[in-house]
Amino acid sequence: MSIERTLSYADGDTPLRGYLHVCHAAAGRLPGILLVHGGAGLDAHAREQAGRYADLGYAVLAADIFGPAVPGAGREQTVAAIKALRDDPDTLVRRATAGITALNEAPESAGCFAAVGFCFGGMTVLTLARAGADLAAVVSMHGSLATGRPAEPGAVRARVLACHGARDPHVPMADVAAFSEEMIKAEADWRLAMYGTAVHGFTHQHAVPGEIPGVDYDRTADEESFETASAFLSAATPGIG
Repeated sequence: MSIERTLSYADGDTPLRGYLHVCHAAAGRLPGILLVHGGAGLDAHAREQAGRYADLGYAVLAADIFGPAVPGAGREQTVAAIKALRDDPDTLVRRATAGITALNEAPESAGCFAAVGFCFGGMTVLTLARAGADLAAVVSMHGSLATGRPAEPGAVRARVLACHGARDPHVPMADVAAFSEEMIKAEADWRLAMYGTAVHGFTHQHAVPGEIPGVDYDRTADEESFETASAFLSAATPGIG
């Protein structure tokens, strides 16, 4: 089991508050993972996933990308904030990098080597990779694959894993094909794992079927994607892979 502590940091004048998770039995400084929440913000799902990855032996920061303006806001304001960050990759990269810096400076961390994101967070970590972030690996779980700023050849320094539900109506197969072409043209080291029965949000164990169209939990996809991501991160972990 992991233990959690609050970690306050900032992106310029924007105060941010994340949650740092480490395995309670761990000793010394651990390889760091930035974990990025979905469109609902830094919620229970993000913190549960941070604990899940921390139990593998990492220092995991469940980062705050939205800041204080979005949590508790109405759906329209939240959607507007997501679209604003999606359409401004420079700001999105800067906000995520603030989390990487905070994780690098945490005494529990030996340095951030990877980023894992869910839904909106998947888009965020792919944006980091496209921007050439100094990371060994990024993992997108049911994240948006489309971008208005495709990666340039040679720009992607991180190994990339995208886990995708084949029946996801929010990320259609046309986006999957375009992402594949983008990664090939960028000469990236990338992987795509597809789960044939899964829709969007397949790791959300507490999702209420039908509450949000096209979003549902898929136990098989959840467990298999976690195993795939675990092996992928292990291979990239400094001193292990």
